[in-house]
Amino acid sequence: MATDTNPSHTPPRRVLMIAANAATSPTTGWPIGVWAAELTHPYWAFTEAGYEVEICSPEGGDLLLDSYSDPRHDSGYSAHDLISLGFVNSPAHAALLKNTRPLAQTDLTRFDAVFVCGGQSPMVTFIDNEPLHRTLAQVYEAGRVLALVCHGTCALLKTRLADGRLLVHGKTWTGFANSEEAYADGFVGMRIQPFWIEDEARRIAGTNFVVDQKFRAFAVRDGRLVTGQQQCSGAAAAALVIEALGR
Repeated sequence: MATDTNPSHTPPRRVLMIAANAATSPTTGWPIGVWAAELTHPYWAFTEAGYEVEICSPEGGDLLLDSYSDPRHDSGYSAHDLISLGFVNSPAHAALLKNTRPLAQTDLTRFDAVFVCGGQSPMVTFIDNEPLHRTLAQVYEAGRVLALVCHGTCALLKTRLADGRLLVHGKTWTGFANSEEAYADGFVGMRIQPFWIEDEARRIAGTNFVVDQKFRAFAVRDGRLVTGQQQCSGAAAAALVIEALGR
């Protein structure tokens, strides 16, 4: 006899994941997009917890994985990432990266939490995206959980609440660290990002930006705001979202 795992028959939690649209880096000239692990690892954590997950993007359409994040890439940089490898090789999951719904056409009231993925594109497409900033502020002020990971946290540098204050005012949060930017630049032999999040965050008065060792899973929860440091932190940030929602 089957066991009812949800005896109260409460509806499952729902999470909206926002991934950046494809763009071109102004510093490297590379095509840039979303970092695979920052989407696939949280997706895995949420679905394993029984959550319903939808993926959208600011402009809609197909998503592009940053090349070094794709476990199939010739560099082998992310060949160890079996979760992403399984995701991109599953027809059902790979289809989730195609024809994403535009954020403006997404009913935010359906979701208990919003999770913003990182990658290289957010540094170009999120930093001055005022409609995105307004949406994130609205999500937070509506009492929902808001999570951002890695370079996706750059949106917090300019996201303001209705009273004009930055959302991160009085908050402890994290994002891609200077030590990680320096390592990445050295790895490819050139400057990658147009600015560094840690530099900008430390110029903001009244906020507490913290980082851990480079490329070690690290996520921070301050009330309903959850942030993850880099691509190793997606699952850790998702776990804090699940904690905040009480499963």
